[in-house]
Amino acid sequence: MSERHREFWLRFWGTRGSLPAPRPSTNIYGGNTPCLEIRAGGVVYIFDAGSGIRALGAALQKEFGAVSANIFFTHYHWDHIHGFPFFSPAYSPGNRFAIFGEPRGSRGVREILAGQMAMPYFPVPIEAMRAHVEFCDVGPGTRLQVGPAVIRAEALNHPGRALSYRIEYRGRSIVYATDNEHGADANERLIEHARGSDILVYDAAYTDAEWKALRKGWGHSTWQEAIKVARAAGVKKLLLFHHEPSRDDRALATIERRARGLFRNAAAAREGRIYRP
Repeated sequence: MSERHREFWLRFWGTRGSLPAPRPSTNIYGGNTPCLEIRAGGVVYIFDAGSGIRALGAALQKEFGAVSANIFFTHYHWDHIHGFPFFSPAYSPGNRFAIFGEPRGSRGVREILAGQMAMPYFPVPIEAMRAHVEFCDVGPGTRLQVGPAVIRAEALNHPGRALSYRIEYRGRSIVYATDNEHGADANERLIEHARGSDILVYDAAYTDAEWKALRKGWGHSTWQEAIKVARAAGVKKLLLFHHEPSRDDRALATIERRARGLFRNAAAAREGRIYRP
């Protein structure tokens, strides 16, 4: 087997939560909203379609020409879907995608994504996407073999529901757990989902003080809670994610330094950086 088909890594194309925050003071950690690329055995997996997916689409077209990928949505709040209409490979007939997401009532992932690509919100309908696309429902407890990787989904604690994903390949694993408000039941569920993983990507939008003062019930967690979960689950590397949009690089560097003092293999996720299990 070639080295390319043994590889397993992730790259962030968007690390910011809630809304894009590009400015000179966010250049290090990034200003785009959530989008992760994972490669397993040469197969492309994309998680969420925040504003970062626009640049990812251009990069994939340049690398492959004909693009094939699997796209997973954690949920459908704006910051996780608003880049989807700008994912240029979806408009080319020669490309192929499988898109996974959790239904909401009678609406599946296609109907939900089409809802933002309609007037008065957007001038180009989803039917303009000429690539071959298969839409697939997933939910908590789903286990899928997608290409060479096994994908497991679990429920997060977030208004309107959201999913975490565990990606397993050749004995290694990455867990993507964005948009999760900590709490006893939520923590226990996530700890089991992330147990023994090589990398945990975790919602660390706030500090404990910020959450207690104003943000309880908003559906997000803190970097201090991230460390508790990482320790309890026995993960090898913790990547703090869903950076609060007003937080600049200096503030994130301070959080990163404090987190590393408590969990040696902790880091604040950086847009454009590749991380390997």
